[in-house]
Amino acid sequence: MGETGVHPGNYVLVPNLYYRHGPAPVIELPEHIGHEIRPAVVAQLMPLVEAHTTERVLRDADAYLRFLTTQPEVSAGPVAAIGYCMGAPLAVRTAAAHPDQVAAVAGFHPGFLVTDAPDSPHRLVSELTAEVHLGLSENDMSPEARTELEQALDAAGVTYTTEIYPGTVHGFTMSDTDAFNPAGLQRHWDRLLPLLGRTLANS
Repeated sequence: MGETGVHPGNYVLVPNLYYRHGPAPVIELPEHIGHEIRPAVVAQLMPLVEAHTTERVLRDADAYLRFLTTQPEVSAGPVAAIGYCMGAPLAVRTAAAHPDQVAAVAGFHPGFLVTDAPDSPHRLVSELTAEVHLGLSENDMSPEARTELEQALDAAGVTYTTEIYPGTVHGFTMSDTDAFNPAGLQRHWDRLLPLLGRTLANS
């Protein structure tokens, strides 16, 4: 991850969320995902997404954090949970379940943060001790959903920023898709790296 700008010295775990379905790549992806093939790719992935239940998310989060704490290169300091698209709610769930360990949450072009489910991520934010940054594209959330999320964060006393990155669409950090926006990707680093610097300092 050094080439992409994560602070040197941070230990980064990038799990294959769908390991139950096989080793990565779980499905074959083209070199570039254009508008014309995106629906077919999403259709292949949705069964895997739907099978990734909250119970599995939390069991995996326990395992990931246990793994990190046993690595000799990893200090006993706090961790950050960072998610892209559906990874953002997974990061929130991880941080809510492990408030003693997770000091930062970042989500970029997030999906599924505000749902009708009883355990929707926005209903869990009262458990957070982490500082949160959410970098939204212009089409990620309705104004009503964003307001509901921000009201929940305010009520919980969470330190957070939510920001719409101008000129972006969902998936703007992904250079192998038509959604890619270089300015959006740079803004994401400009927000993420200071967040890690503040919350993981002295770790």
